[in-house]
Amino acid sequence: MGNINSYFTDFLTGIRLTQTQKDDAKRGHTTLRNRLLADDDLKDIIVTTFLQGSYRRSTAVRPNGEKRADVDVIVVTTLDQDSTTPEEALEKFEPFVEKHYKGKWVKQGRSIGISLSYVDLDIVVTSAPSEVDKSGLRSKSVTTDLTLEDLMTGSYDWRLSKGWNEPDLMKAVNLLSESVRAEAEWKLQPLWIPDREADIWEETHPLEQIRWTRDKNKSTNGYYVNIVKAFKWWRTLKITDLKYPKGYPIEHMLGDCCPNGITSMAEGVVLTFEKFVDKFSAYRVAGIVPEFPDRGVPSHNVWHRITKDDFNKFYDHMKNYAEKAREAYDEKSLRKATEKWQEIFGPKFPLAPEDDDNGGTKNSGPTGFTPRSGVTEPDSSRFA
Repeated sequence: MGNINSYFTDFLTGIRLTQTQKDDAKRGHTTLRNRLLADDDLKDIIVTTFLQGSYRRSTAVRPNGEKRADVDVIVVTTLDQDSTTPEEALEKFEPFVEKHYKGKWVKQGRSIGISLSYVDLDIVVTSAPSEVDKSGLRSKSVTTDLTLEDLMTGSYDWRLSKGWNEPDLMKAVNLLSESVRAEAEWKLQPLWIPDREADIWEETHPLEQIRWTRDKNKSTNGYYVNIVKAFKWWRTLKITDLKYPKGYPIEHMLGDCCPNGITSMAEGVVLTFEKFVDKFSAYRVAGIVPEFPDRGVPSHNVWHRITKDDFNKFYDHMKNYAEKAREAYDEKSLRKATEKWQEIFGPKFPLAPEDDDNGGTKNSGPTGFTPRSGVTEPDSSRFA
């Protein structure tokens, strides 16, 4: 007899980046970073480069249709924000992209976007960090191209510290040394990125977002990054009448609403839906958009783009699907449960075989659980 966990495992396999997409992303960002560090006109102003965004945090989902995977590359520079305008900062990189990516780049509000046939890349320029932070930003813990998910399946945690180095992924077992595990993590300062449209330098703290995601994933027994993937897929597939919220604002909200200590994907999804509905019901009644202070830069409200109308519509969608998720979670027939989950997540969520008269695929309890004699085991969907 199957249980719902294996169906979530298959669903997650169907919505995460394929191995080909991961390989394409790595080829694209590795080539870009190597070219930046070797460029004769830029190498003297570049301190280091590192990956950020949903790709690095392992919260990205498979692109729909003709879209490609997207990777953000932070370029830490020696540029002085007091004497360099945001426009001037990005202009310094125009000869580079014109040389290597002619006809494939565009200057955006806060970055330079590069569209290749197999991956989209964003060059995000930052102003000069403090001298104290430079060594930390050059460390392997910052510059590694391993994602959180690459490091999730063993006991080799990512840590923002001097002694951390990449594990040998070819080894069956990798253990982080006690000395590195005991080492205090750096408290690096936020970085400043140029906003051309507002003509200001704005704070950002991608490393704190990565660290926060790592800790949240631990506190949810490894389910959080996959909860985010599931919701992002649902958002793209089912909420087609709204421009905002999307992307990181959705991910941040999920971080605040996903309970710690969850024991399955199904449980995490339904409780996250319900936590949002409960937590923000008064906001919906009052017509107030909630604020979500950014990790590491609390003065920045992640939901600043969302209008009252956006929030009201989004809340109503969340409430509607919270009810659907609860029905799916409480359904005792595995076939009917997968049908209900498919209503939420679309055809990527597989259907169980039809129930037979003898209860061949029926669960003895809610499909959110694997009935065991008082023992709960994390399911393999975290690592699929």
